[in-house]
Amino acid sequence: MNAPEHAATHRMGRIMAWLAALALLGVLWLFFEGQLERRNNPNRGLVATPGSATELVLKRNRAGHYVAPGTINGQPVTFLLDTGATQVSVPARLGAELGLRAGTPAQVSTANGSVTVRLTVIDELGLGPFLARQVRGHLNPGMDHDDQILLGMSVLKHLEFTQRGDTLVLRAPAP
Repeated sequence: MNAPEHAATHRMGRIMAWLAALALLGVLWLFFEGQLERRNNPNRGLVATPGSATELVLKRNRAGHYVAPGTINGQPVTFLLDTGATQVSVPARLGAELGLRAGTPAQVSTANGSVTVRLTVIDELGLGPFLARQVRGHLNPGMDHDDQILLGMSVLKHLEFTQRGDTLVLRAPAP
């Protein structure tokens, strides 16, 4: 092999090594991103049709919260169950996408202080097998850094819930 062929082969080898390293980094990134998502939302794969069951079983995430998939006006959302929240609190930037109308301004107290929200009514809210209609909520501009929706007591008060260890069981109350 002459010198120019050797240099070209050596350069091609370096390029292939870099491409292999980048491919390995990409695969590792995808793997760990999936792992982090499973830790943050162990319930993300839940599928339940409203009315199909009388209970919903949720696993607590690594941060100690209960997060669950659901719907608002037929659009998929992720709920963070919050018994300390009075109403359902939706990031303001998601309001139009979810078919919510911004109503009267109101002051609410949050963990981060007082904020001015816009009151709204959610026509239909689904959480697992449970369906709620005409739910009071608000559009919160202070939550625009996240896509999670705080599911407060305006919905949770209609369910029975039992926590044992890292599991929360939500049930429709007996008639």
